[in-house]
Amino acid sequence: MNRKLLIPVVLIAGAAAAGWWFDLPSRLGLGQHRPASVLYGNIDIRQVSLGFRVSGRIDKLAVDEGDPVKAGDILGTLDPTPFQQAVDAASAELAALSANLDKLKAGARKTEIAQARAAHEEQVAELQNADLAYERARQLRPSGTISQANLDQASAARAAAAARATSAREALALLEEGSRVEDIAAATAEVQAATAKLASARTSLSDTRLLAPSDGIVLSRVREPGAMIAPSDTAYVISLTEPVWVRAYVAEPDLGRVHPGMKVEVFSDTAPDRPYEATVGFISPVAEFTPKSVETPELRTDLVYRLRIVVTKPGADLRQGMPVTVRLPRAESGAS
Repeated sequence: MNRKLLIPVVLIAGAAAAGWWFDLPSRLGLGQHRPASVLYGNIDIRQVSLGFRVSGRIDKLAVDEGDPVKAGDILGTLDPTPFQQAVDAASAELAALSANLDKLKAGARKTEIAQARAAHEEQVAELQNADLAYERARQLRPSGTISQANLDQASAARAAAAARATSAREALALLEEGSRVEDIAAATAEVQAATAKLASARTSLSDTRLLAPSDGIVLSRVREPGAMIAPSDTAYVISLTEPVWVRAYVAEPDLGRVHPGMKVEVFSDTAPDRPYEATVGFISPVAEFTPKSVETPELRTDLVYRLRIVVTKPGADLRQGMPVTVRLPRAESGAS
């Protein structure tokens, strides 16, 4: 063989042997997977659609698209007039029912009892006179001085006086006894119902103000002042400032290296030299195929597990859907 051709052949054979030698562990089934030090994912920021809990006419809207809001800020208000009127009516009804309950609990006044006692004494006196008249008539009837009709009239007058005296006595006893327990219980229930009605009216009045549930940015202002709105209608769409999550995926061989509570670092393409501190908050118990939105060097047909990583102090440059890189802590020596 020509020596000029022999040298390239020898070099190629040596390279092949070296390649075979260094790839021997892989051919033996050893070290087929190199533990990943980084994961890839996207920023996930929650959005909330806000609306009034009561229906009405929009009076004011305080913020517009792009405005930052703080938790508790008033974003808009409805016309409060009909709701204030409902509160006033419920308050008046409660006052009337409360006064009636107090009246039942207090019972009759002393002057009313004294008046009933005087009426009873009057009826007793009339009964005594009727008894005397009847006795005289009864004694005179045998001598024929009065007729039988007069005697019967005196007897009826005495019976009527006795009935009136009995009625006056019972009326006095009723006043002295006071209100029935059942009447007080019924009045108490009416007061409780009116109290609940007033509380509901006040809640509806409070619901004419739309408050921001947390810090965020206004994405959309759907309605305008003067428009009628129902409880199911959306007035604003807010992008929450916190929490900011990273939706990432870990391959099955690396699943044992990741656990909830693990501290990791998140890097964005905007500031690759400025990491964000983050914590692994959730690991899906169900495997799935790698989504196309995740750029990883592994084959996309590999099964992975979804992670939710909470960014501790998110910055303004982290936006919805932004691709990020998650760097895992260095594996301990001797770990598989």
